[in-house]
Amino acid sequence: MKKLLLLAMTMLMAVMLVAGCGSDGPKKMVVGLDDNFAPMGFRNEKNEIVGYDIDMAREACKRVGLEVEFKPIDWASKEAEMKGKRIDAIWNCFTVNPERAEVYQLSKPYMKNAQLIVVPANSSINKIADLAGKVVAVQDDTGSYIIDGNDEMRNSLKEYRKYPDFAAVYMDIDSGRVEAAVVDAVLARYYDSKNPGKYRILEENLGDEVVAVAFRKDDKDYAPLIDKALDEMKKDGTAKKISEQWFNADLTNY
Repeated sequence: MKKLLLLAMTMLMAVMLVAGCGSDGPKKMVVGLDDNFAPMGFRNEKNEIVGYDIDMAREACKRVGLEVEFKPIDWASKEAEMKGKRIDAIWNCFTVNPERAEVYQLSKPYMKNAQLIVVPANSSINKIADLAGKVVAVQDDTGSYIIDGNDEMRNSLKEYRKYPDFAAVYMDIDSGRVEAAVVDAVLARYYDSKNPGKYRILEENLGDEVVAVAFRKDDKDYAPLIDKALDEMKKDGTAKKISEQWFNADLTNY
């Protein structure tokens, strides 16, 4: 009887231990994003947040058993949002660069991107050198790091304006208040497809890039799970399928 009781207690403790281990990890991931950034994350006609990154995040979180919440944030305050633990990740075409790697823990890259120059269709600007003496727009902390790190280019401009989001950038292109803009390739091509003949994208670009998910520098909960999911999605073709649905191209092949 004592042996049976001891065995039963041992089995009960083992079950409790397994159950306890299963409940230690995070159950939900709050993703911060700029919800004016089509086609990565934006609001549709029903005011729902949709987009390529939304689909990628939903699929990745589903695979690792996480509920996902999308939280629009002021892009300029994203670091404070992360440090204040109001968000757990930034999943919003987040370009990998050395400056960001100092501040954030970055996932494995999951798509390719580039910084392009967008001008009105009738502009006389045809190459990057033609930007000299012009007023150029960029979203703050997106393509801005390229110009900020290029003294020769920055000093050649008549004026260099930073905006909180790309919606504001395109408004000033349309109004004529700026003559060109530095824009993420994914967004530039999306705007171009929605407004045929209105804009022109220069053949030269400011550099190819890769995109990742950002986490707090000391994160140990979310980054390993998302890396695992992204690996699986690339291997089984799901990432390619989502890319082709949004861009008619496989941007996961970098």
